[in-house]
Amino acid sequence: MRILSVISRLILGIVFIFSGFVKAVDPLGATYKFSDYFTAFRLQFLDFSALPLAIFLAAFEMLLGITLILGYRRRTVYRAVMWFLSFFTLLTLVLAIFNPVSDCGCFGDALILTNWQTFLKNVVLMMFVFVLYLHRDQDTGTSYGLREWIIIGVLFCMASGFSVWNYRHLPLLDFRPYGVGTVIREKMEIPEGAPVDEYKTTLTYRNRETGKSASFTIDNYPKDTIHWTFEKSESRLISRGFEPPIHDFAIMDSDGADLVDRILADKGYTLLMLCPDLNKADGESLRLAGEWSKLELLAGNFVYYAVTATSSAEVLSITSGLNLDYPFKAADETMLKTMIRSNPGFMLLKNGIILEKWGFRDFPAIGQIYPAWSDMITTASEPLDEKAEMLMEAGGYNAFSYDILDFEQFMPGLVYQRDAHTKKLYVILLFMLGVVTLLLISGKIAPVTL
Repeated sequence: MRILSVISRLILGIVFIFSGFVKAVDPLGATYKFSDYFTAFRLQFLDFSALPLAIFLAAFEMLLGITLILGYRRRTVYRAVMWFLSFFTLLTLVLAIFNPVSDCGCFGDALILTNWQTFLKNVVLMMFVFVLYLHRDQDTGTSYGLREWIIIGVLFCMASGFSVWNYRHLPLLDFRPYGVGTVIREKMEIPEGAPVDEYKTTLTYRNRETGKSASFTIDNYPKDTIHWTFEKSESRLISRGFEPPIHDFAIMDSDGADLVDRILADKGYTLLMLCPDLNKADGESLRLAGEWSKLELLAGNFVYYAVTATSSAEVLSITSGLNLDYPFKAADETMLKTMIRSNPGFMLLKNGIILEKWGFRDFPAIGQIYPAWSDMITTASEPLDEKAEMLMEAGGYNAFSYDILDFEQFMPGLVYQRDAHTKKLYVILLFMLGVVTLLLISGKIAPVTL
């Protein structure tokens, strides 16, 4: 029984750590999932708590996993695991039966399971939980009281801080199909010979003589129109075919034309400012982005697009209020949230390849990288004088484009901005791990006991 208890602790610990980590690395994704739950169960008034709950749940799951493996506070931890997993087993059973949310989000975007798969997974895990819970009085381990609570508190703070960092910047690991280095066109293609959706079609006919209705398949329906009258047909999906990782990439201009082909074929650099909800976007970042939009005047190998899912009427109101002088393209909100976990966020493309991504807190103003270029953009974007306006009206040219800068020169400075924030996280995590390690080896915290 001791060996079975150790195996149960290790399995449950690994699952909880993995589940908590993938949520902590993408807290906004977990926030969106909580909002889906609130909507499905008509609890929209709880939307304000979605982000705090996402951060807490990720930290709590990682803490449960680590304490299970370390063997700390076993009675308390076993009870917590029992109540925690019992609740989610019942919840996933409800989701499996009624399907109000298609994906429970248990493992974020790292591992997507159907609701029935998630329920069965929880049933299997419950067997390991019962092993621990039923023998909780015999499997007490060695208790060191306050010393164990200290390390539990440190670990919870570390897990919460890691989740907050990923929220304020971008996920350290990106499990979605729009990661850095992705060739978007390849992710949109369906391989030759890939399975397609299969449907079962049922045809209903009414017998003219008896007045009774009968169901037939598409292969054996009655062709005798004298004795049978067609009533209705129903198609049901029985097997889902291959769906490419990127299947909803679409960006529309004000005339409704799709810009995707133009963007993916551009051999220069394309900077996308992605803003799922313009009403909740960081206003200062939107204003700073205006300078980037004008870089097109100086760099011939650079194009800027601002994209949002907000309605055109709201866009007009917000841009007027913030004095934004660049247009917005339209896209689906879910697609934008999948592309980037920031509002707004920035994505740099070349030849349809994602070169880099930034959250709005990490994306610099042009003047922070090359102050002289900022001055040049200001000069180039000044209103036209009378002579220039006359030439434009006469058709002498359509717009100014000096084409005197190479955007390639921006790349080292831009990449450094994101790398600097990532390195800062590594330093903080290493410091915290060092503190825990010193506590362990100094003997002030109890060693792991099986």
